Amino acid sequence: MNETANQELGQAPVGKLMLRFAIPCILSLLVSALYNIVDQIFIGRGVGYLGNGATNVVYPITVIALAFALMIGDGCAAFLSICQGQGDTEKAHRSVGNAVLAAVAAGLLLTLIFGVGRDSVLTAFGATDANRSYALEYFAYLLPGIPFYVFGNAMNSVIRADGSPAFAMGSTLIGCVMNVILDPIAIFGLGLGMMGAALATISGQIVTALLAVWYLARKSKSFHLSGKSFRPDVRLLGRFLPLGISSFITQVAIVVIMAAMNNVLVRYGARSVYGADIPLTVVGIVMKVFQIVIALVVGIAAGSQPLVGFNFGAGRIDRVKAILRTMMWAEVVVGLIALLCFQVFPVQITALFGSGDALYEEFAMLSFRIFLCTIPLCCVQKAGSIFLQALGRPAESMCLSLLREIVLSVPLAVLLPRYLGVTGALWSAPIADVVSCAVTVLILIRVMRTVSRTRKEDA
Repeated sequence: MNETANQELGQAPVGKLMLRFAIPCILSLLVSALYNIVDQIFIGRGVGYLGNGATNVVYPITVIALAFALMIGDGCAAFLSICQGQGDTEKAHRSVGNAVLAAVAAGLLLTLIFGVGRDSVLTAFGATDANRSYALEYFAYLLPGIPFYVFGNAMNSVIRADGSPAFAMGSTLIGCVMNVILDPIAIFGLGLGMMGAALATISGQIVTALLAVWYLARKSKSFHLSGKSFRPDVRLLGRFLPLGISSFITQVAIVVIMAAMNNVLVRYGARSVYGADIPLTVVGIVMKVFQIVIALVVGIAAGSQPLVGFNFGAGRIDRVKAILRTMMWAEVVVGLIALLCFQVFPVQITALFGSGDALYEEFAMLSFRIFLCTIPLCCVQKAGSIFLQALGRPAESMCLSLLREIVLSVPLAVLLPRYLGVTGALWSAPIADVVSCAVTVLILIRVMRTVSRTRKEDA
């Protein structure tokens, strides 16, 4: 990044900078979340709710791919921002080159693993006899797009940190627009059903990945890639990958939660008036809508990441604190607006994905109103974890992600249905949010006091 841009990160008003970086990041992540939402809407209307159930079974596979993409991309982005603040151009270009190698390797390896273990993977994520054939078809045609999906998402984080959030947003938006256009053509016009939805999705992913390649080769600002950039460096990978571990855990935890939830919902739903397929389909829809809110939350925090990393690297702790305050106020507002929508319009939101009977609508209302009743606390918790990642504090960031997603949510989702039936699984999220948010606030206070004290001693 040039000297003028460096001065802007260190001197321009915090609110103005956050808007400039966060809005494209939010839109980019929203577009990514909409890939699956769009598929589910068209599949629900073209195939039926069993098709939607099948997409919920396959969805964790794309989340796993995204987890590796964000670990590589967010880790490299955080490290790149710190290097910019320190003026270290050598480590900057070499870290990006190694991130490219890691993203390509991860995408190919995941494709191989998922392809070999297809049946076991679908069973683990709750495929039923009724939706298995749909899940197999969707999975088979979605699989070739995974390498492009991993690479595109990983490089988008790097592009944002390079000072081009608008390009990152635009490349993702173009891919999503292709998906939106091709979905109805493939599903309704050509009658391809689940296969058509998958082919539309991977077409957009390929375009996004190709645009990222073009940016790295022609448009980069703070680094210039050469043959030297792509020499594997294990020590350098060890520096930036831990900075992305929180993003990785957050995504993998979604998979673990969905696997546990799907199996619990099928098991206890079969014993209830709702049956197995209604809870499985409805909670899948709730999780997809939840991901839209999380895209807003992560977009605000991740968009602020270059600002936090640069000012922390430059020793401007006063600006780091100002960014934290502004970011948290924005997260709380997002959470409160989302809470109002989920409490007032649960049935209307569910209807976007296709219709069902009275029991379907009843469970949808319960799911939105219970599962997401503490979403403002969840917004604060996730933003705090990303902020610590930007400060170069991977241990604290990782612990916060593990606390909510693994230590609390999964055991609660498994244990509560034993006493409360199928609706017990819905109460796992509110309990986890209350505990993890309280711990997040305490850790943020402690870390900021430590950072301020260290800065004063250095001065």
